This record gives sequence, structure tokens and C-alpha cells, in this order.
Amino acid sequence: MTNQWEDAMKTMNRRSAIALGMTAAAATPFFALTASAKAKKYGPKEGKEIAPGVRLVEVGTGNSDIPAYKSIAIVDIVFQPGAHAPQTVMDNDMVCTITSGAFTIKKADKEFKLKTGDMYTCSKGKTDEATNTSKEVGVHRIAVLIPA
Repeated sequence: MTNQWEDAMKTMNRRSAIALGMTAAAATPFFALTASAKAKKYGPKEGKEIAPGVRLVEVGTGNSDIPAYKSIAIVDIVFQPGAHAPQTVMDNDMVCTITSGAFTIKKADKEFKLKTGDMYTCSKGKTDEATNTSKEVGVHRIAVLIPA
């Protein structure tokens, strides 16, 4: 009797192995960019102030292979301890990762808490607000999905 892993490996052909390898290679730059955020410490004046104690730092951009999006912009939103970003309507779909700190996030229909390593999403046209509830500088790394 074979186990499920052995069965899966038998059904994987050369084409699917190549596709899997190419997918991993394509994702590597994004994950490298995300991992680098954990080591980056921002000064209190880096980037552009968007609210008291909240700054936007542009990290980089890249093309998207997702048909609905032409590119992806990576930004860090840097919150001083206790800083609050007021309710804002999202201009684009976004994927957000907390790279440091702890936050309370408020959306129109819910409120939740996040800590370092947690992720959440924002939809174009929806509202979002965030408060750094930690005693350290908090950072949201955001992948902004720019429509095609």
C-alpha cells in the first residue's frame, strides 16, 4: 500500500515540475522584499507623513503576472507608538503584512487585532483605519495591486 505522498510524486510529470519551479522562482523576489522589511528600521522622518506619527515609505514596484493587475507597488506604512491612521477609502486592492508592532484595525463591518507576522487584505472602495497599540514603532508592509 502506497501513501498519498508517493502517489502524488508518481503523478507529477516533468511539465508540472517545471511549472512548480518557475512559480517558486517568480515568487522569490517578492518574498525577499518582504523578508527585508523585518530588518529595516526607519527613522522618524523617513518617507512622507500621511497622518501625525504615520509615514509612508515607498519600497519598490514590479510587474504583475496576475491578469487583473498590471503592477504591484510595495510600501511600508510606519507608525510611531500609539499613532493612528484615520479612516480612509482604499484606492486599490491591497495585501498587508504587519512586520513590526501590534495594531487594532477597524473596517466598516468589523474590528480586529494583529501582531507581527499577521496579514490581512483591503478591498478597493472599502474603508480601513489602523492604530499602533504597541510601545514600539509598527510597520505595515503593503502590496498595492494596481489594475491593468
